[in-house]
Amino acid sequence: MKEPQIDYKAVFHALPGMVALLTPELVYADANDDFVRLSGRTREQLIGRYIFDVFPENPNDPAAAGMSDVRASMLRVVATGERDTMALQRYDIEEPQRPGHWQERYWSPINAPVADPDGQVVLVLHRVEDVTELISARGGPGGADRASVLEAELYTRARELQEVNERLRKAHAREREVALALQEALLPAPSPLGEHRAAVRYRPAIGALNVCGDWYDLVDLPGDRIAVAVGDVVGHGLRAACVMGQLRSALSAAARVAEGPAHALEVLGLYARSVEGAESTSVVKTFIDWESHTITYSCAGHPPPALLRPDGSVVFLDQATDPPLGARPEHVRRPEAGIAFAEGSTLVLYTDGLIERRHEDIDTGLSRLADSLTRHRHAAPEPLADALLADLLPSTGNTDDTALVVIGL
Repeated sequence: MKEPQIDYKAVFHALPGMVALLTPELVYADANDDFVRLSGRTREQLIGRYIFDVFPENPNDPAAAGMSDVRASMLRVVATGERDTMALQRYDIEEPQRPGHWQERYWSPINAPVADPDGQVVLVLHRVEDVTELISARGGPGGADRASVLEAELYTRARELQEVNERLRKAHAREREVALALQEALLPAPSPLGEHRAAVRYRPAIGALNVCGDWYDLVDLPGDRIAVAVGDVVGHGLRAACVMGQLRSALSAAARVAEGPAHALEVLGLYARSVEGAESTSVVKTFIDWESHTITYSCAGHPPPALLRPDGSVVFLDQATDPPLGARPEHVRRPEAGIAFAEGSTLVLYTDGLIERRHEDIDTGLSRLADSLTRHRHAAPEPLADALLADLLPSTGNTDDTALVVIGL
């Protein structure tokens, strides 16, 4: 059966109740017919204009000061990507034909995100229900009494909702404090690498508790060598972070006694079989030797490291790629490859959150990374790490966890 062709714009305009769409900057993008009719504004007075220019706050009555609450709610939706149900608001409306005259109005608003395929909030859906008549109902036997009871009930419910929201915000703040402490324990700042320069960055996905399954690790080895790893556990949040902590510690220990990066990943793969939730973890391990000016590497289902040469050219280390941890039922030796580097080069290891986007080929993301590296080829590791995040992560926040390590060679 052929699916019906639905005109969603017509559906939107026919929706019962007041519904508007605003940009993340809180500018009206569209409004349905009921919104236009009940707000007393024309479409020309709405579309393309900042919401609080169209509906300024009543300057004559502090009790009608709902603008700051509405703005805060909408900006929370943009920042978090989550729906925000507001308590009852008094927000008076200036009469279009009588400037300076205000109508006392009460509203029950809900703000919800509209996201693009990458999870970025591109619109705020603003639905409001005018409950003025319920609040100010008068007339008929007992009308005033019923109105007073209803008004008291609505305000009581509004206060309860505000108190619940405040408790939730405080609980969320405490959870973030715990998460930050856990992150610092699991991903400590790297120890000094002698004269060598390194920068690390960690960005959890939007809405995460500041912990995730992505990790990095830098280990000093005998001689003028270090081992550098970046890994990605499937999933987000505390559970993925706990798995990450176990795998990171195991790989860090293995690197100190392994013959090379492939051997270290083989040891990690065997250990991962006993860790619930470690299946399909991807990781790349590199050994950097400054005496021989070589990088030895092995990848387990992970995006290839990028080597930025002094001339601005970029080489991806993709000659030793193998499936992620736990992908094979039997133990198989992992591949290993090496490449020489010139002094002044830069090695970049990262997780897929830096380059991958939904509905986009990974080669497009790798090309974006290479272009950014070439543009910033003269930058030291610290400013280069910041430049890569600025160039490659969405301005509204990343929808996947991201770890990044930049090593000056």
